[in-house]
Amino acid sequence: MPVPSAYEPAGTGPVRRARSAFTIRLWAVRHAGFLEKVYTLLADLFLGLHPLWKAVGYQRVEKPVVLVERTVKAFVFDCRMCGECALSKTGMSCPMNCPKGLRNGPCGGVRANGNCEVEPDMPCVWVEGWQGSRQMAGGEAIHTVQPPVDHSLRGTSSWLRVTARAAAARDAANSEEAAP
Repeated sequence: MPVPSAYEPAGTGPVRRARSAFTIRLWAVRHAGFLEKVYTLLADLFLGLHPLWKAVGYQRVEKPVVLVERTVKAFVFDCRMCGECALSKTGMSCPMNCPKGLRNGPCGGVRANGNCEVEPDMPCVWVEGWQGSRQMAGGEAIHTVQPPVDHSLRGTSSWLRVTARAAAARDAANSEEAAP
């Protein structure tokens, strides 16, 4: 079997996915509200650890964090490690699991039963994402247009990237408040 890519999920043939891969993924979508709370707690924890990450160096902690991130997200979300995670904006349904790679909503081929036109046994990633977003406090973020994937970030930690951006935004806000 070829190495899984962002376009070919792990453990699949050319068309059909293993049921177990999207069974857990569907659980994550059904529990999107709970997972959003867990995500928020982890984001706050990582932001609290920013001084440590900065002191040690983000590049040095990248490999161990990627190992943990890949393990957790691959199991729960069938993650492809695109490096630009949108789970918190897409109802905990990873858009990289779409066989067409669509990051901003479903194609015109969603079947009447809500399944994918390419993989008829698989629920549409975006139909599931919409249902998950309705359970989330920040569910309206599903309307946010996602930029195209920067493939140079593939295999890197989106957790660390989000933390670094949040820390920079926090520091900029603190600088503005301190300015006369």
